[in-house]
Amino acid sequence: MTKELDFSSQQDRLPPQSIEAEEAILGGIMLDPNAMSRISDRLVADAFYINAHKDIYQAAQRLYSQGLPTDLLYVTSWLSDNGLLFRIGGRNKLATLFDRTVSAVNIDALADLVMEKYQRRQLIQAGTEIVKLGYVTETEFSTVLDQAEQKVYGIASEHSAADLVHISHSLANTFTEIEARHAGTASPAVSTGFYDFDSLLGGGFCKGRLYVLAARPSVGKSALAGNLALNVAFSGQLPVCIFSLEMSTDEYAQRFLSSESSIENNLLETGRVSNNQWQPLSQAIASLSELPIFINDNSCPSLTEIRSQVRRVSSHYGGVGLVVVDYLQLMAEGTDSRANMTERVGEISRGLKKLAKDLDVPVLALSQLSREVEHRNDKRPILSDLRSSGAVEQDSDVVIMLYREEMHNPDTPDRGIAELIVRKQRNGPTGTVKLLFDHQFTKFKNLSRGRSF
Repeated sequence: MTKELDFSSQQDRLPPQSIEAEEAILGGIMLDPNAMSRISDRLVADAFYINAHKDIYQAAQRLYSQGLPTDLLYVTSWLSDNGLLFRIGGRNKLATLFDRTVSAVNIDALADLVMEKYQRRQLIQAGTEIVKLGYVTETEFSTVLDQAEQKVYGIASEHSAADLVHISHSLANTFTEIEARHAGTASPAVSTGFYDFDSLLGGGFCKGRLYVLAARPSVGKSALAGNLALNVAFSGQLPVCIFSLEMSTDEYAQRFLSSESSIENNLLETGRVSNNQWQPLSQAIASLSELPIFINDNSCPSLTEIRSQVRRVSSHYGGVGLVVVDYLQLMAEGTDSRANMTERVGEISRGLKKLAKDLDVPVLALSQLSREVEHRNDKRPILSDLRSSGAVEQDSDVVIMLYREEMHNPDTPDRGIAELIVRKQRNGPTGTVKLLFDHQFTKFKNLSRGRSF
């Protein structure tokens, strides 16, 4: 049954507020010399519903910041000196607030109550603004939707934002996390599925960081990204969001099936599946169907669309294990900006870094390498080989270069060996990890154990 849309107005309802709590807080501030120190960091002036109450609280804030008392005499004097005494109702208003208050013992709880009412009013305001956005038909819908989501999520983030914290609190939390890691009950990162790679990265993919995986065409960066996404989904049971500008959802699904069923990709491509391969194929489908993997193969997703979709998945599942963007240069080509490619790639890399930090998720962005690498004797890529490299190198927390010697030297004894060269790591060492690459299944494996997880 389709739910009927209701466009009726709510203007006849009184906004959430607690006048009694506001009065008790102001009275408590003037009664108890220590009251202001208990609530100054949790109660903002805008939270007061009555403007006069807001003026009185701001007077107390100013006095407190100057190290002066916030009693009845000082508050009255400050309001008078600043021409606000008449506006708040005069001395009688202040005296009434003071006389009605018996104690400030519950002022902390009252401050929380007033803040809650304030947040509810903000939510109503956000709803009103979202309604207006719904009528802005000249703006692209994905942009309007993202603006609407930001208004709602902004309320929670604004009031959960951290203030200055003494280092002792951070040290205590850090010690607790270290104990949990030592006991094996917590990890600061999501495993990549490759044990040597995890070791180099400090445990795996860390939240809030931008990882860049770069390689020349056909080396296997999309295959590696797919392997990493699959490993994260399997090992951490956390959702993975893949934004693919190069491969379709069906192509990713087929590669995943090849990897999990151990059936060659070209057999799946042509349908030449033998009788004894149908069972492992069915088992792979059943296994993969349970994984929280989400793929968007829109040829030109914007940063706004990516942010909006990741935010929704994160809200539903309580987090996201990994976001994959395949790849930067194609995404830049799809923008409407008139800037050159370097500037467009820079805008996108900064946007992805902000997304990682704001939504507290690891982001893996794939990038092409320039042709300069082909002109050197040693074909192993370096940071300057990043195509449109300046901003990407600067914004990324970790830069990983994928290299396979057999692509340049078919007679090499290292056939089937792939090197993950970490050229930059903001919070850790650089180095190289070697993996096996099984081309027929487009699958990377740990070098000695043969399976990624």
